[in-house]
Amino acid sequence: MPKTHSRQVKPERTAPIELEVLATARVSPSFVRVTLGGAEIDRFTPRGYDQWFRLFLPPADAAEVRLPDRDGYLGYAQLLRTPKAVRPTMRNYTVREFRAATADRGAELDIDFVLHESPDTGALEGVAAAWAAGCRAGDRVGLLDEGYGFDASEAASWFLLVADETGLPAVAGICASLPADVTGAAIVEIPDAADAQEFPKPAGVVVHWVVRQHGDRPGAGAYAAASAVEVPGAVAAHAYAVGESGLATGIRRLLVTERGWAKGDVSFCGYWRLPKGAPAVDAAQLIGA
Repeated sequence: MPKTHSRQVKPERTAPIELEVLATARVSPSFVRVTLGGAEIDRFTPRGYDQWFRLFLPPADAAEVRLPDRDGYLGYAQLLRTPKAVRPTMRNYTVREFRAATADRGAELDIDFVLHESPDTGALEGVAAAWAAGCRAGDRVGLLDEGYGFDASEAASWFLLVADETGLPAVAGICASLPADVTGAAIVEIPDAADAQEFPKPAGVVVHWVVRQHGDRPGAGAYAAASAVEVPGAVAAHAYAVGESGLATGIRRLLVTERGWAKGDVSFCGYWRLPKGAPAVDAAQLIGA
């Protein structure tokens, strides 16, 4: 579960489903896309926005993934009791895109995995990234729907979306789910200019890509860009910040504490956290940079 988050919109009680890998593609320098389907895909309910799920990956050299048959805490307890040799690895991910079944093919679900290489060894960091880079069609995984965190009022008509690369799928999902007549700005910080992606969005929402420079603190560029955005007067606004925890909480602090936004008008979610001692993402750090 993310360390920091606003109110989550949870699905009805569910149990994990089993899916299979249909295809993989390296879509940019920092992303590999894995397309899932087959198996129990018909049991997945697309909810739009920043819909996220728990992804169960098989242990190394396992032919199948063993899933708990219960949901909630009972399922988690069952997972912990599973012998380590066959216990799946669990990670949280966001739906990049869901495509409903057609007469020619079954439903498909895309997941975008961020690929980070260790500066010391050059190897991919993280179990999930390594799996995504090496998986093949027919491999099996488990998925447990967990709802979404975007919680805007129906009256909102102007939106500020802020993310680092890990939050790019969430921003894409939200933009594709918003009404066509809303306006706003989406700011996404990425490691490489070639990581910018096209996705459906309202015509009045402008996407700003911020390329992180080598050595910069992740999230600092997105925070600076968001700080410069001016909200039009006399509009109902909602903000959403996602990615590294310092970026998510920093944007919330900027809007709520410094600019007087109501807490309910800011959704936020920390997907990951920098090591202790990393500088905070705030105005003082940016001024001193």
